[in-house]
Amino acid sequence: MSTIARLEREINGSSRTLRLKAAQELGELSRAGKVERPVSQEVNNHVHTTYSFSPYEPAAAAWAAYKAGLGIVGSVDHDSIGAAEEMMEAGALIGIATTVGFEVRVSFLDTPLAKRKINNPDSEGIAYICIHGVPAQHIDEVKAFLAPITAVRNERNRAQVRALMGLIGQYGFDLDFDRDVLPLSRYADGGSVTERHILYAMARQTIEKYGKGDALVTFLTRNLAIPLSSKIEALLLDAENPHYVYDLLGVYKGSFLDRFFIQPSREECIDVREAVAFANRIGAIAAYAYLGDVAQSPTGDKKAEQFEDSFLEELLDLVADIGFKAVTYMPPRNTKEQMARLQALVQERGLMEISGVDINSSRQSMNCPELLEPEAHHLIDAAWALVAHEKLGGHREEWGLFSRDNPFAGRSLSDRIALYAQVGKAMDPSDPPSIIGTFEELV
Repeated sequence: MSTIARLEREINGSSRTLRLKAAQELGELSRAGKVERPVSQEVNNHVHTTYSFSPYEPAAAAWAAYKAGLGIVGSVDHDSIGAAEEMMEAGALIGIATTVGFEVRVSFLDTPLAKRKINNPDSEGIAYICIHGVPAQHIDEVKAFLAPITAVRNERNRAQVRALMGLIGQYGFDLDFDRDVLPLSRYADGGSVTERHILYAMARQTIEKYGKGDALVTFLTRNLAIPLSSKIEALLLDAENPHYVYDLLGVYKGSFLDRFFIQPSREECIDVREAVAFANRIGAIAAYAYLGDVAQSPTGDKKAEQFEDSFLEELLDLVADIGFKAVTYMPPRNTKEQMARLQALVQERGLMEISGVDINSSRQSMNCPELLEPEAHHLIDAAWALVAHEKLGGHREEWGLFSRDNPFAGRSLSDRIALYAQVGKAMDPSDPPSIIGTFEELV
């Protein structure tokens, strides 16, 4: 095994100490010209890690993004910011800029959109939002903020596993939350447990029972009455498919989850105003996560369905009124027409645009070439502005991009984003504090 292959295995291993040591060695090898990688303007601010659900430990996510040629990688986990410190440390060791945040479901039940499916395929009146650019000094506050949410969620997770067993126990499955699901997570280290963990455990037991191929496909289509596209069926018939368990998980999430899914409570999905107020108080950037009507899911885990597009103007007015600072979206998931309309409406309301592709499967690529298209290229500058906001706000609260005491508060948002992007690009990613001197020269 080559040195690089060994280090790439260690950077995604169980020991945080070894992961960071591997990150340091890989960074040194790269700076010595011994690692081949493309160099692109691409960025990704929305990479999940093992702290929610992902094949990547935080350091491994940073390395995968760097090796793919990205300039920025951001960790965003569901109901957890546990990956943040390792992501930042690994990014500096490797030489890639980082940003950290979290994703959380919030209640719109006390708004005019209570009866709408907003951006959540599973629930009406409950939406996903992202809190981006969390300054380092507030990470512990975020952990405390999320702790009761994850505790309530785990009560529901246990109930969901029991409901699932009521459906599949007749086929010889034996799923236990504490034995089979919890060990798949980083819950003990501040991570969260999601429906994907439950479905991953189910997928593993399915493979154990039926093997990979005809018998498993027959079980899905005949016993569980799950329709399979010809593409997905071909993948599941291929026993050599390296992404098999993730493809099967995607089938279960897209076509079986709703059979045992239990709606979350208000204790688990706090009011949207409370979440946004918290983000604003700690100097982070609350971003509504636009999904848009789905015609075909790139990851295979969302059905064709209508979401915000028919009431987008009403939604964005509400988002601005609540105090969101940004809208985040994923260019690969949307049509150019959807993006053009969204961008115009967001800019009219003075909101920042943030991009990212939620990486949570081994099949997905870290790359997002859509960002290089003319209609999305400005999202690259926005990502660098996000990095600068986070690092500068971590040094002095008033240097946050949206602080009322920001030295450039009198300028337009577009001007501030351009300025912060310039500062972010000038930062040495191996020495993030270097950004402070650059900014001080402009103040």
